[in-house]
Formats: sequence, structure tokens, C-alpha cells
Amino acid sequence: MHSIDLKKYDLRSDLIIEDSNHYKKDSYKYKDIIVDYIHLDKDDYKKKGDYITISFNDITDSDNEMNLLKILDKELNRILKLSNIKNNDKCLIIGLGNNKSTPDSLGSEVLNNITVTRYLDELNLMDRSYRNVSILEPNVIGNTGIDSFDIIESVIKKIKPDFIITIDSLAAINISRIEKTIQITNSGIAPGSGIGNNRKELSKSSLNIPVIAIGVPTVVSSSVIVNDTINYLTKKISYQKNNYKKDKLVLDNNLNYLKVESDLSKNEREKLLGIVGTLSDNEIKRLVYEVLNPIGYNLIVSTKEIDFTIKKFGKIIGNSLNNVLHKTK
Repeated sequence: MHSIDLKKYDLRSDLIIEDSNHYKKDSYKYKDIIVDYIHLDKDDYKKKGDYITISFNDITDSDNEMNLLKILDKELNRILKLSNIKNNDKCLIIGLGNNKSTPDSLGSEVLNNITVTRYLDELNLMDRSYRNVSILEPNVIGNTGIDSFDIIESVIKKIKPDFIITIDSLAAINISRIEKTIQITNSGIAPGSGIGNNRKELSKSSLNIPVIAIGVPTVVSSSVIVNDTINYLTKKISYQKNNYKKDKLVLDNNLNYLKVESDLSKNEREKLLGIVGTLSDNEIKRLVYEVLNPIGYNLIVSTKEIDFTIKKFGKIIGNSLNNVLHKTK
């Protein structure tokens, strides 16, 4: 099978980890949380810089929330150090996205949890354990008529922060990443790139100050869902084939199949899926995209718990930024 360039077919991901086979990475694990580091020292279709990917299974209970907060604090401190940010540098936190669309409202939710101090600093009333922090929610061009870059650039010229932190919802090309990943990078961000609505890039080269981007994948295209479902189906059949309990004449009915790779042969895949079973993973993605996109059904999809998880992430990321930026602990 020949390889397919997925970029031509609009299968977009904002996550460096989903293309990590092309890059050298280091990793460590803390309980159920995995942290991956990737450094790009040259321009690619992913921008050069440092990428930190935090992967986890759940944030719905207090223990998991506190574990994630601990790791996020540690990795935000790391990216500040890598970006040469000093303890007294002034910070502007920017909540990107659309607060009228829940999957795209992560930035707005994070800003609701930020301790803002710039006005106190201007009045010489701020405790020195706090940093000069201000926030901005530029919204989307469809609501304001103004490109978010132009709003951000104007505010930067006026208040002169030393660095900015952007918060945005991201898109993934693997359903297992949705609401289970946080990416931190100092390479900048192009708002809306994950769903094809590329705006002007926010980066050190375009704004002349360091830009740290924090994002959580909240949406995936329906073509990706179809492809991943096919993959899970082959894993399920393969697992059942290898773990059939002949003595009880029943099949294991659990989620262990998600932890193994399918070992179905090409002939077995073809019997199960017809001609689709003979295609590579990339070719299936291309095929599904070509089927759904022209008729307008390559939908952008989020989970049914999106309202709950957006508020959860807003609290976790907001609290972590307060911990790291203000040094009050």
C-alpha cells in the first residue's frame, strides 16, 4: 500500500503527540498520567519549539483532579523556564475561542478562574508574591468582525506584557485523545487551525514576545470517528478470537481488547470488512473523508459531557496558572 499525505485531505490535528513517530521524545509516568516531551529545532508543518503533552484517563473525581493539577503545575513551571520567563515578568493570558459554543469555550472558562492583578500593580497595591497578570477574551471574528490577532496585537502595544499565555480548544485525529490530553508549547498557535479556520499566527516571531499555548482537544471529525470505530472493531474481533473461553462457550465482554493490537490477517480483515479491510489506516481515513466531506457530513463532534468537562478544565488550568504565575504557596 502506498502512503497517504493526510494533510491534503483536511484530517487535522493540533496535537504534536499524534505525529510523534516522526520526532524524538522523552516520557515519564506519574500514577495514571503520562507526560511526553518533544523538542523541534527546525520548522516543519508543526512549528519549532518545545511541546509538552500530558495524557490522562479521567478528571471526574477529586483524586484524579489533584494529580493532574500537580503535574500541570510542574510542567507549566518547566515551559516558563524553557521560555526564559522571569518571576517578575508581566503576563497577559488570552482566552481564545467562542464562548457561545461550548466545545470552543475553554479559553473563556479558564479566564473565569484567573486571579487578575494588573490594576493593583498599577496602583502599587500588589503584594510582591503576586505577578502582574491581565486577561483578554478577543472572541472570534464571526462575533466581533475583527481578527483576534489584531485585537491581541493592539492590546500588547498598549499594556506591554513581557509574555502571553493563550488558552484554546483543539482538534484531534484520535477519539481517545478527546478531553484526555493537555498540550503545552512555546511554539505559538494559529487559532482555529484544528477545524480549518486558520487565523493569523500568535507566536514570538509575529508578536515579538514569548507565546505559550495551552490547549485541550475537545472535538474530532466524524471521518475520524468512523475510522477509529473500524480499528476498535478489528481489535475486538482479534481479542475475542485469541481469548475465546471454549469451556464456557462465552466470549470475554470487557475492555481489555483496547489494550492490544489487532493481529487479524489481511484475509481475515477482508472477510470481516470486505474491500475496506484490505486498506491501510491512512487509506481508510482518506476514503471516509472523501465520502463524507462532499455531502457536508464530515461533522465536527464533541462528547455529551462537554459542558461538565469544559468547566472542569477551566478550573484545573486556571488554578494551575494561578499557582505557577503568582507563587503564593
